[in-house]
Amino acid sequence: MLSIIIPTYNEADTIIGLVTHLQENAQGKVNEIIVVDGHSTDNTLTLVKQSGVKAIVAKEKGRAAQMNEGASIATGEILYFVHADSFPPASFVSDILDAVNKGYHLGCYRFKFRSNKLLLKFNSYCTRFDRLMCRGGDQTLFVKKEVFEELNGYKNDYLIMEEYDFLIRARKKYMFKIIPKDVLVSARKYDNNNYFRVNFANFVVFMMFYAGVAQPKMVKTYKTLINHPKA
Repeated sequence: MLSIIIPTYNEADTIIGLVTHLQENAQGKVNEIIVVDGHSTDNTLTLVKQSGVKAIVAKEKGRAAQMNEGASIATGEILYFVHADSFPPASFVSDILDAVNKGYHLGCYRFKFRSNKLLLKFNSYCTRFDRLMCRGGDQTLFVKKEVFEELNGYKNDYLIMEEYDFLIRARKKYMFKIIPKDVLVSARKYDNNNYFRVNFANFVVFMMFYAGVAQPKMVKTYKTLINHPKA
């Protein structure tokens, strides 16, 4: 059985569509959907509560801390982390259970943007390759709860790149699966900037991560390089 964990911050425009999609395709094998809100200033939390899923306000704001808090109260054997602007395939339950039954301990999907721009299609194409630079939280992540707990989850003090750190640690020991289907992802960062600006920012922060630069400096750099719709 799955527990779906969604970290949110000002996601009123997308959250109900996502929750409804997950509920409609749960196949009776989802224990719960847990939305962990990072003190939104819009009506995200109100909408979530009206939808009937479990909603909590995070003790500590930050995607890593929010996902950890959701995982701590999850009852499913498999944790499924989904960003609020990422829509998994309707077959997500059977896809994940099939991967776990075949011995995989964690994994993700490929993704494609909700956009017809050719350059974004190139980015989407690259997510089929098993390289760390081709990964990201937008692709969603499933992981057996016992594995997540053994690895102590995400690092709470990570403000950015938390998925990369977790994957590096997890893949040293456990089998990882890239499911050959696509998550639909918002292109809002690209719409608010441009293709080259966003990819340059991603590259710079990725290199800073590998160089061991402090988290606050990485966040500051990223925010100076791009305009984010929720900033």
